[in-house]
Amino acid sequence: MPTQSFAFANQKGGVGKTTTVVSLAACLADAGKRVLVIDFDPQANATSGLGQEKLEGHSVYNALLQGQPLSALIRQTEFPNLDLIPSEEDLAAAEVDVPRAERFLERFKMALEPIKASGTYDYIFVDCPPSLGILTMNALVGVDRICIALQCEYYALEGLTVILRVVEHLRSSGANPALDVEGIVMTMFDGRTNLANQVVEEVRKHFTDKVFKTVIPRTVRLSEAPSFGKPIIHYDRHSAGATAYLALAKEFLKRQEAAEKLAAAAVVVAPPAAGPSASAQAAAPPPGPVVP
Repeated sequence: MPTQSFAFANQKGGVGKTTTVVSLAACLADAGKRVLVIDFDPQANATSGLGQEKLEGHSVYNALLQGQPLSALIRQTEFPNLDLIPSEEDLAAAEVDVPRAERFLERFKMALEPIKASGTYDYIFVDCPPSLGILTMNALVGVDRICIALQCEYYALEGLTVILRVVEHLRSSGANPALDVEGIVMTMFDGRTNLANQVVEEVRKHFTDKVFKTVIPRTVRLSEAPSFGKPIIHYDRHSAGATAYLALAKEFLKRQEAAEKLAAAAVVVAPPAAGPSASAQAAAPPPGPVVP
């Protein structure tokens, strides 16, 4: 199956989006999948969460605006099968500079295409900033699908409606007609509260199979892991958070396998071009005399 790319987005901050990117990527890499994380957020939390330093000039800024190959920015992490394109604070300037460029909504798409075409990775995860600005729009135009991390709180529902409208607009406008929602990940779940259970129930009622069955709990260990520069499965593999993300990775892979089978079944071999059969040609009357 060709490289699949996913943007993890939510305009609301603090919903567990970056934790989900880092943790899910690490679990997939642990399962033998080749994963590239692209930190598209000037806060660079995915960069530090994977144990990498934030270095000036080492973000996607030059790839978006000056034609630098994205592949030149790839760093290997200490975790097998998991690579990173880091970010740093200067990427914030892209919100101002990218709109001045030609085909400004397609800058990331054009930069990402060579990496996707190379087939080096099974999955590419883009960690978007917590906004619906130009960086997030570029990410959504450049990827195949979007994953939405949704905190189990009431206000998260309003934010979900907004981002789904954006997805529909990008499809209908032709900016990315194939963009689809891969799934909604319910995060920061606290089973002791009625509200968390009500939010999960409400989201599942409206979005059914788009919602991952795995729910990510709110845990201290998940909060601690980024300060050590490690994904949760490398920080505390036996914690509740690690168990949840390992389950999410299995569910994610099952979805990809199902999508691959569906795509294969949809491939229809074109029938041979229609033409007179040999018997029809034999039965046809001979041509009449040519009249001068």
